[in-house]
Amino acid sequence: MLELQILGFLADGPLHGYELRRLVAQLSGYTRPVSDGSLYPAIKRLVKRGLLERTVEPGAVAAQRNVLHLTDAGREELLNRLREPAEHEITDNSRFFAILAFLSLLPDERQRRAVLRRRLEFLEQPASFFYDGDRPLRSDELTDRYRQGMLRIARATSSAERAWLCEVLDDGEQA
Repeated sequence: MLELQILGFLADGPLHGYELRRLVAQLSGYTRPVSDGSLYPAIKRLVKRGLLERTVEPGAVAAQRNVLHLTDAGREELLNRLREPAEHEITDNSRFFAILAFLSLLPDERQRRAVLRRRLEFLEQPASFFYDGDRPLRSDELTDRYRQGMLRIARATSSAERAWLCEVLDDGEQA
């Protein structure tokens, strides 16, 4: 997810490391805070794989600053990850939102719609946080009010997301 966010933000243009860190933190920091200990090693791995380039430019006062650029290989890697997200990137909310944040970078509308259809198919499967054997439990089957709350909130969120996905997919079919 972190590498996808790095590639996605750099698709808009070169950034300094601290600017990139701020953007990543704004996108997902409330659910998964990003630390320098995870961001900079991820950047280093992407540079080593030839997906990013690092250049040095003079600083405003005295210190030089590293500027990160997306390479052609990095752009292709980003598009591949958006085109064919892993199953866990479709099923995990935070990971899917990272995909969604950059999905408009895919130039092919059919490919964007295929990703959205995968998410919709996942959301339409019966699921719960709590089960009786293999059967998902509904909130009205639970006596614990906090577990009921979890399921009610999840159902409302899932319902809103399904409605949005259907709306977007229907708009694409009409176009």
